[in-house]
Amino acid sequence: MTEKLLAEQSETLGRRTLLKCAVGLAGGAAVSMAQPLGAASAKSGAEAIAEAKSGSRLRSPNYHPPVVEARAGKVRGFRDGRTTAFLGIPYAEADRFEPPKPVRPWLGIRSAQVWGPVCPIPDMTEPGGDEFVFPHRYWLQNEHCQVLNVWTQSTSRTAKKPVMVWFHGGGFVNGSSMESYAYTGKNLSEYGDVVVVSMNHRLNVIGALDLSAYGPGYANSRYTGVADMVAALHWVHDNIEAFGGDPANVTIFGQSAGGSEVVRMLHTPAAKGLFHRVIAESGGGENLEATDPAEMIHIQRMIAAATLENLNLRGNQIDKLKAISYPQLLAAGNGALMAVARKLGRPGLGWKVIADDRYILRKFCDWAGGIPLMAGNTFSENIGTLAQGTGKNEWTGKEIDDRLTAQYGKTKEEVVVEFRKAFPRKKVQDVLYYSADLRDRLKVLLNGKLKVSRAPAYSYIFAYEYPVNGGITAFHCSEIAFVFHNLAVPELKIATGGAAVAFALQDKVSQAWINFARTGNPGQRGLEWKPFTAKDPQTMVFDIVSECRALHDGKLSSLISQKSA
Repeated sequence: MTEKLLAEQSETLGRRTLLKCAVGLAGGAAVSMAQPLGAASAKSGAEAIAEAKSGSRLRSPNYHPPVVEARAGKVRGFRDGRTTAFLGIPYAEADRFEPPKPVRPWLGIRSAQVWGPVCPIPDMTEPGGDEFVFPHRYWLQNEHCQVLNVWTQSTSRTAKKPVMVWFHGGGFVNGSSMESYAYTGKNLSEYGDVVVVSMNHRLNVIGALDLSAYGPGYANSRYTGVADMVAALHWVHDNIEAFGGDPANVTIFGQSAGGSEVVRMLHTPAAKGLFHRVIAESGGGENLEATDPAEMIHIQRMIAAATLENLNLRGNQIDKLKAISYPQLLAAGNGALMAVARKLGRPGLGWKVIADDRYILRKFCDWAGGIPLMAGNTFSENIGTLAQGTGKNEWTGKEIDDRLTAQYGKTKEEVVVEFRKAFPRKKVQDVLYYSADLRDRLKVLLNGKLKVSRAPAYSYIFAYEYPVNGGITAFHCSEIAFVFHNLAVPELKIATGGAAVAFALQDKVSQAWINFARTGNPGQRGLEWKPFTAKDPQTMVFDIVSECRALHDGKLSSLISQKSA
């Protein structure tokens, strides 16, 4: 019987087993070189028979993969080095245009070993301009995309590790929790001994189309995407303890649209008690208090009416909208955005989640004052060498002077003086790529939060120049791989140049995010980080040499903005 079983196993495993054995022998070359070849072969043959009889030869760290019981049922994850990962766990369910509901319990063990579906997005027909330095990956799409991922170092309920919940970017049009190689949470979890969570949620026309004018069944349709985010945070609150996390120590962090979303959570009463710290990266600078809810709702309803018109539907046929294919719906919605923008004389409109003073308030919630905030941006955002072309580091002195004169005219000397004060370690020509506009918006966020806050706020600028393609100034998204401690990921190591100084900076950036999540203070040994105030705008500048100092760049921003106007 044993011989028959061994034969069947041999036939089943075949060449894959032989290849694994070959890899194992190659990996153990240092050991086998110390023995005579014949002895090593004889020993390995005897061991192979014994191991095959016991079954241990077939086992790996995931022969018995980890299983955790969440409230809705058990999920099976996998071990990846020191980390235990669970992918594609459903946190809610919802029909089109309807608020999310708690996920229905399931029987047995549900697999959580592969990414779950992402929200449908517009067709991607060609690589983006940032693809080399910020490589993407795409996945199967489904409107039922309310899933999340967890990376943890322990599944003990008593571990109580800090929890970091990631909100992806994409302009509320594109994006997902796995769209970028930089988003994978394994290395951040290992480096910081934290629990990392990321989520998918509804976007674009299915996450923000306001159909509230067509009956009570659609009253909440304008913020279904944000409601998904709140539902995910509820799942974290109710379940994360089973994954080793502390539901009383949750930090939400996001970039670009994700940065705006984490700030918007501070304006969302339904999110009360679900998080304790906020990190906004290159987003969140919108002044919601300056918006007019009535006007915004009116515009949103114009977009909805135009969408119906593009589909040849009347208001009393609203329920048919649920059966329209996603590509048709998106095309009709995007056409509506352009038509309404033209009618209003605006350059464009987007899928925007508005502050209606009902679900999302224009003012910070009364409990937001006790939540620490960290916010910052990259040096160049969308106006750096990635967008304008490289070569700045090879310009002659005359070329530099000519370009500064062409850009700033009579104010050139003032601009140069102010830039050198603000960024003494940068080359003077780098001022041509400084994103003063977004920096000003983030200062509005920081100062606005401090007006209602008893908790500190921290400011940063990520200024590291990627040493590829002649030097890529810090672009929109460039800090994310550093935050997630993912520079060793092959695709990202190529993109970031693989320089030793980059890996050293990675440790500082990632540790700052981890420390903020753990204690509310991002400072670390050898790199003190003082809070930001209007009078003393302390800002951490992350670069080859990182330092926290008062960044008085108001005059510089004003000079740049005047020339750009």
